[in-house]
Amino acid sequence: MSLSSSARRLGSSARRLRSTARRLKRAVDAERIAFWRSRPVRPDQVLYESFAGNGMLCNPEAIFRHLLTDPAYARLTHVWALADDDAIERFRAEFAGDRRVSFVRRGSASYRQALAVSGWLINNATFPTWFSKREGQVYLNTWHGTPLKLMGFDMPSGAVQSANTLRNFLMSDYLLAANPFMAETMYEGAYRLTNVYPGTLIEEGYPRIDRQRLDAAAEAAVRAELEGSGVVLGDKPIVLFAPTWRGTSFDDPEDNIDELAAQLAALQAGVGDDRVVVLKTHQIVHAHASARPELARTLAPNSIPSNVLLGASAGLVTDYSSIFFDYLATGRPIAFFTPDADLYSSGRGTYMPLDTLPGPVADDPAETGRALGALLDGADPHPQYASWAERFAPFEDGGVTARVIDIVFGGAREGYRARPTAHDGRKRLLVYLGGMKPNGITTSALNLLGAIDHTRYDVTALLPRRRLSTDPLTQARIPAEVRQVFRVGGMNGSKAVHLRRRIDEWRGAPRTPGAEPWHEELWTAEWMRVFGDARFDWVADFSGYGPVWTTLLLHAPAVSEGGPDPVRAIWMHNEMASDRERTVNGKASMKRGLGAVFSMYSEYDQLVSVSHQLTELNRIELAEYAPADRFRTVRNFPDVEHVVRGARRPLSEFFSESDAQYEAADREIPPRPAWYEALQADEGELRWFVTVGRLSPEKNHARLIRSFLAVHRAHPEARLLIVGGGPLQDELQRQIDDAGLDDAAFLTGPQRNPYALLAASDCFVLSSLYEGQPMVLIEAAICGLPIVSTSFGSVYGALPQGAIRIVKQDDDALAAGMRAVLDGEVPPASLDTDAYRADVKAEFEALLTD
Repeated sequence: MSLSSSARRLGSSARRLRSTARRLKRAVDAERIAFWRSRPVRPDQVLYESFAGNGMLCNPEAIFRHLLTDPAYARLTHVWALADDDAIERFRAEFAGDRRVSFVRRGSASYRQALAVSGWLINNATFPTWFSKREGQVYLNTWHGTPLKLMGFDMPSGAVQSANTLRNFLMSDYLLAANPFMAETMYEGAYRLTNVYPGTLIEEGYPRIDRQRLDAAAEAAVRAELEGSGVVLGDKPIVLFAPTWRGTSFDDPEDNIDELAAQLAALQAGVGDDRVVVLKTHQIVHAHASARPELARTLAPNSIPSNVLLGASAGLVTDYSSIFFDYLATGRPIAFFTPDADLYSSGRGTYMPLDTLPGPVADDPAETGRALGALLDGADPHPQYASWAERFAPFEDGGVTARVIDIVFGGAREGYRARPTAHDGRKRLLVYLGGMKPNGITTSALNLLGAIDHTRYDVTALLPRRRLSTDPLTQARIPAEVRQVFRVGGMNGSKAVHLRRRIDEWRGAPRTPGAEPWHEELWTAEWMRVFGDARFDWVADFSGYGPVWTTLLLHAPAVSEGGPDPVRAIWMHNEMASDRERTVNGKASMKRGLGAVFSMYSEYDQLVSVSHQLTELNRIELAEYAPADRFRTVRNFPDVEHVVRGARRPLSEFFSESDAQYEAADREIPPRPAWYEALQADEGELRWFVTVGRLSPEKNHARLIRSFLAVHRAHPEARLLIVGGGPLQDELQRQIDDAGLDDAAFLTGPQRNPYALLAASDCFVLSSLYEGQPMVLIEAAICGLPIVSTSFGSVYGALPQGAIRIVKQDDDALAAGMRAVLDGEVPPASLDTDAYRADVKAEFEALLTD
């Protein structure tokens, strides 16, 4: 054996061992979480966390210090979750004599214990994805600043980036806002909490800003700590430079540090030698900055809370950081250094134009320093400063912390600024969209979301969040009005409990809500982990194929406290009994899963099929699982505009994205596939049949290929495009090759834009054994193609009578239908899309008003 082969085998073994070790660790962690979640909640224990454990910082620190000194709360014990070693040592030293105070390392077993049993939870960011609030716990999320930068769903790709944040907000009992703007713009607007968040919004200001009120002794202590860290101050006033972290906008942190050092030197030159510029970096940048001597001499240590530094500073220079909102409470001047304003505004975006900020704005650090120096020397205050202070720091009187504690720990309401979130009267809908794979269910789900009247309905889409689970362009089709909730992380519960759950699913008989305590506890906790305390009026499993999702939606809580349960609907996109028995490569892969789903039909109020004929079939074939009156019909919505736009796009766009990726990697672009070359070379002499669908048994592409072979023998100009992917791809390709059709019949694989291929073809043909309501038939009609289809139940109501040439489930009959197209005997299909959509919308509205 060669040395390289041995090295590869050793490397592979090492990877397997590491993978096994990670799985074992996750299993042990899950068991620990499950154990502590079974223990009683400790009503007098408070757990604090700031910035994922980066220190005792921000609003949680201010609340902690106040509670610690307030005799009314002497009974409380306090646990800090910290990840920073320096912070842990400082913490130990400062509170060594107070037995009420302890720390846990974030991510450790002790952290999991504290998060599972603490009666009070206070965080300025987010807890991990596995966290699920328990009954008896009270969660205060203080967040960490009034936003200037776009947040939540307002950001580009914000739905995915905000998944865990939204989850934490929905679990919170209290959300703290520094001002009404933050409550309305960020919480209710950017994170879409209007209508669904049942907790309390507190608009009393920020506790951390109380800490900016320093007396002479406190200010002297701050200056001494700065001197002790290497910053030479003397008796000069401090100008604090606090740039924000721009995340992935910097390719190399070291390059950023070089730029930061140059900016700091120019800023210092601008403000003059009679003041000292002190650098306060984001936690991510601090380690890099402290390693550079020219920055270390001016760098504020993380041991000094930001608001304490603000209180000791005569002026502030920042860019897009929310720190300046806090500083408005001091009345001292601010200058804004924004060297990349245009790029930042177009990339991340801001809520207010930068030229309206409450201080001079410049893209040159020396100019920024001179502008701030002039304000410090007594120039007239910036004209917009007072109005910004009134709008964004209206309640900062030094008593914010006490008021927040009164509300959260004391239950006070009268005379305090604490309110529920806004409710605009719209009906709240929750729809699980399915796996978001490129298939008919995904298309139908997206079309439904686009057809809903969002002025009447508040819509939440539930999506999976797995690696590569959702195509970004597919997700981008979700309307902007739709709130997106992702099921991130994994379920809590011991391995023994999950084994019982999986055995039930394997048997095809999962428990129904309330059947057994262990089952109810497991799924109630999972609902809380995903949705928090959010409530909905109507919930729907639009996929209808996954028992986990079907079970989860059955555990949606009552519409309101003590109110009725939501209406529950589940979709049936096919003849479900046939789907259950369908085999692929000799395996009935959906038999157990669909069996489990069927067993839960009786718990759903509405069983929705996508055609009238399909409703009748499912009502008869599934009669043992649900009463007849629960079976309903809502046909699929077509997205006419999307189809028309796709049909108009040139074929050359099919490979533009992949070509750009090859060019970026300096790699040779591979040759175009044969089907593409044949389409491009066709000058109108060929006749193209096309079908679109998953390459699976119920589509019966094998029959289509056999029928096409007979057509091609008589009509050599005939060509066939089979668009889609699936488990039968290799088998179908062998059939094409064995039939000698490799230059006439083509498997294109799945295509992002199949409509351009429809537009390039002469006839749409469908060879399925059974279907739900095949959306492809509607799309083919929108593209104006003649249509030939085999006979199955739902084909007869898919389009107006006579629009489809329907033939028997027979090779010869299908071939005859295709030849009829070539002979000009099958006219193009047509559809009055406006009337069709109006009818389908009425069907859907009937569900919602039932």
